[in-house]
Amino acid sequence: MSEEIYRKLAQRLDAIPNGYPATESGVELRLLEKMFTPQQAALAAVMRLSRETAADIAERAGLDPEEAQGVLKGMARDGLIRSKRVDGELTFGLMPFAVGFYEEQLPRKDEQYAALVEQYFQETQGGFVNLAPSVHRVVPVGEAVPFDLEIFPHERATEMVENAKSWGVRDCICRVQQRMIGQGCDHEVESCLVFAPVEGAFEGSEINRPISKAEALGILHATEEAGLVHTTANHIKGHYYICNCCTCCCGILRGVAEFDIPTAVARSDFRAVVDAEVCAACEDCLERCQFGALSIPDDVCIVDEVRCVGCGVCVIECSTGALSMARRPEGQIPAPPADLKDWMLQWAEARELSIFEVL
Repeated sequence: MSEEIYRKLAQRLDAIPNGYPATESGVELRLLEKMFTPQQAALAAVMRLSRETAADIAERAGLDPEEAQGVLKGMARDGLIRSKRVDGELTFGLMPFAVGFYEEQLPRKDEQYAALVEQYFQETQGGFVNLAPSVHRVVPVGEAVPFDLEIFPHERATEMVENAKSWGVRDCICRVQQRMIGQGCDHEVESCLVFAPVEGAFEGSEINRPISKAEALGILHATEEAGLVHTTANHIKGHYYICNCCTCCCGILRGVAEFDIPTAVARSDFRAVVDAEVCAACEDCLERCQFGALSIPDDVCIVDEVRCVGCGVCVIECSTGALSMARRPEGQIPAPPADLKDWMLQWAEARELSIFEVL
């Protein structure tokens, strides 16, 4: 009986744009069982992406409204669903696996959870990122982009941070997960930035450590120096986080590096270019590129434009100034969706889903 409850939840999660593909082993069900109690799973399996009252959800689940309200509040506290008070009443909405409740499990992570996540990722080969438009988009290092090139707000990490009114930092769930299974890297764990348009948004948070704007900008700079890649949600408006990623841990970037899925992450509108007359063939840039886009076959660095994601990490490492960033030809990179709703509609169309059934 309990397996059937988790199967219904898995099917519900796969019916929303982000997806939650099934596996032959059924590891996706064991992963849900690790996070949701049967009662929680039964409620989530009938929830919609748009927020509703506990009474509306309870009616579909066949539960007492007051009992459902208590369970839903606990789920929201555990980062399994969304909640928001509207006109004085709490409302609740379904949250996808990723980007969603997977990232919110930092306080409840353990070795079993980490192992299940890895098995799921391997069996689906990053399947939840194998569509366009991509879930994440690369944001170039601001210092790498020439000052005379026009760069839009959604293309500049520092501008996203500057325009916020509160800031926080959290551990990278991907780096934590990889370390728990004895893999990964030595990069800083506390590296994922979050921000909000209101003051005090992260006070009392179980996951996010409140920081100042100056600290947030400092973390951006430190992660750039460490060779990490800035990524964020692949839409123009409504950003609230910046991940600082590596291909050895990040579930998104591993899709590119490990499974060669070109749509795992959207490239930035920029690409690295080389001034052959200045290049000293020192090879410093080769170690900085996490995507194998650089090579030095004949004493001059060459950029593979297909593999280059336009992060700019190599540019700030080039001591001779031979590497720089240039905007890609118009139309080479699809324009990102306008906002999260637009992204969801485009993904629903790509997956041939009727998103209105779960809205």
